[in-house]
Amino acid sequence: MLQEERFLRIRSLLATFARVSVDRIVQDLEVSRETVRRDLVQLEDLGELRRVHGGAVAMGAEPEPPLAVRLAARQKEKRAIAKAAVALLQPGQTVFLDTGSTNAIFAEELATLCGMVVVTNSLNIALKLANAGEGRDSRNQTLLLGGEIDAKTQATYGEAAIEEIHRFRADVALLSPVGLHAKHGAMSFEHHEAAIARAMAAQAQQVVILADHSKIGQASRVTYAKPADIDVIVTDAGAGPLPALAALRKACQQVILA
Repeated sequence: MLQEERFLRIRSLLATFARVSVDRIVQDLEVSRETVRRDLVQLEDLGELRRVHGGAVAMGAEPEPPLAVRLAARQKEKRAIAKAAVALLQPGQTVFLDTGSTNAIFAEELATLCGMVVVTNSLNIALKLANAGEGRDSRNQTLLLGGEIDAKTQATYGEAAIEEIHRFRADVALLSPVGLHAKHGAMSFEHHEAAIARAMAAQAQQVVILADHSKIGQASRVTYAKPADIDVIVTDAGAGPLPALAALRKACQQVILA
């Protein structure tokens, strides 16, 4: 069986079941396990699936883990990204921050600056910045967007939040996606999260995407920023050898490895 035919069969299985095992693909395609593993690696590099233990899942088939789980994952990489991203900012700027584990760590680094205006929909980030400024003259201002509350992400969303975003013109929007793909851009799993990020990107002079290596080359359900609309991508050194990063370098204006 030719590789392209195998790819079509694997895509069909994922479209039907969202998650398939290596054993199921071996049985269906009547090829070796090693052939299936090679095909899954190539399809993952193309951003069409995500390999998991024993098989693969279709991109966008599963939501993000809870925030508490994401906050504990890849902290070293996210800290490096945060430090590199803070270096892009200037005192006195107005910045948008959406919700996300990388942005939560970024907020801790941002608190070391002075004269910043931070507009965010994240309760977690707003509290971090407020606590960091307690007892000292940080001269930073934190504005929490109103709207409906998503308990899972600890963030606000909806029409009220988007209307408030449109009241501001920020210097920089720093956004943390579920996936970052050379063809599809920065993506979220939930439509209401993507709507917030899209509005922030539209109201900012510069769009900076903060994404650790696990997000590079991944696609999810909803695009909120096309590659051409992204000014800077900040990722960690683990993304360096990924083929998907090379594609992003061609599609976006600037990529920084932290």
